[in-house]
Amino acid sequence: MSATVSLRTLLADNTMPADPDLIRREADGVRCLACGHRCLIKPGRHGVCRVRFNREGELRVPAGYVSGLQADPIEKKPFYHAFPGRDALSFGMLSCNFHCPYCQNWVTSQTLRDDQAISTPRFCTAKQLADLAVEHGVPAVVSTYNEPLITIEWAVEVFKEAKRHGLACGFVSNGHASPEALAFLRPYLDLYKVDLKTFDDKHYRKLGGVLSNVLATIEQLVVDGYWVEVVTLVVPGFNDSDESLTQIAKFIARCSPNIPWHVTAFHPDYKMTDPGRTPATTLVRAYDIGKAAGLKFVYPGNIHGGVGDRENTFCPACNELIIRRTGFYVRENRMTSPGKCPGCDEIIPGVWEPAAPTQSNGTGVPRPVGL
Repeated sequence: MSATVSLRTLLADNTMPADPDLIRREADGVRCLACGHRCLIKPGRHGVCRVRFNREGELRVPAGYVSGLQADPIEKKPFYHAFPGRDALSFGMLSCNFHCPYCQNWVTSQTLRDDQAISTPRFCTAKQLADLAVEHGVPAVVSTYNEPLITIEWAVEVFKEAKRHGLACGFVSNGHASPEALAFLRPYLDLYKVDLKTFDDKHYRKLGGVLSNVLATIEQLVVDGYWVEVVTLVVPGFNDSDESLTQIAKFIARCSPNIPWHVTAFHPDYKMTDPGRTPATTLVRAYDIGKAAGLKFVYPGNIHGGVGDRENTFCPACNELIIRRTGFYVRENRMTSPGKCPGCDEIIPGVWEPAAPTQSNGTGVPRPVGL
């Protein structure tokens, strides 16, 4: 028996029924509504994600474990306009509804597709995770490391417990959602990071998704009032042309010019080792394109200290320095009151604390969390 088959058997024993709002029963199976694939799953079969499966007419979904768990800078998610300088309790499960060849979390996201991707689950309760967040003094709990849409019910169980302690909750997602999933999440979720990988639908389909689903997700998130930040991993030869970056930037600006756009550097990983690392000059070009499109906040990432002062947050009205960063570390937070420019009192959009730290109150690196 391969490690993948053994793990699949173990995970199948740690499940819960899908939420009724995320399924539709049809004559020959159950339609899963957790993500944009909307898989029709027949008895004995599983969806594209490999972890949502039909057991004798009941859709079973992951529950009761984590594969990754740590307290790490919220800037690493990346959220730059939410609780700057603070850590988030980050947890993840296994598998994904995409199969990106350059995935930087492939050990967890591709576990059930690739025998080389081995990750061991740690079993726990939702209350244990919320209690750990309180113990570590973090303001937010974030579902990340794999695609959280495919483990959405378990995330909501965790978020319900976190909300009892007044904590914010977030998703780090590819955004290939369904309207039903976004409605299901809304009472519990505050922050949503979306990967907008390209503006070419053919490229999206090679990764396992559909461009229109991701665009619709971003539009709906803004309408529903989530705090949204968008990331584009800029991959040489894949999505780094002026045309591609301009299309992405203009779309985000149409949704809201207040959405922070993170343009981050690719490094060779998993099955994509041919292109070299994204040069800093490309990220600076993407930054300029984003600004020209009308975006107020554009952040080059993954080349810490190599893009001048562009990692910082400046007031869009008077250009006053608001937050000074190096990578995931906040060097200085100059807000004198939550969400206001210290120079002109311009409202800076985001999720701010009444008494935010003036700089990162952690080390700027992940802290392992024990169960």
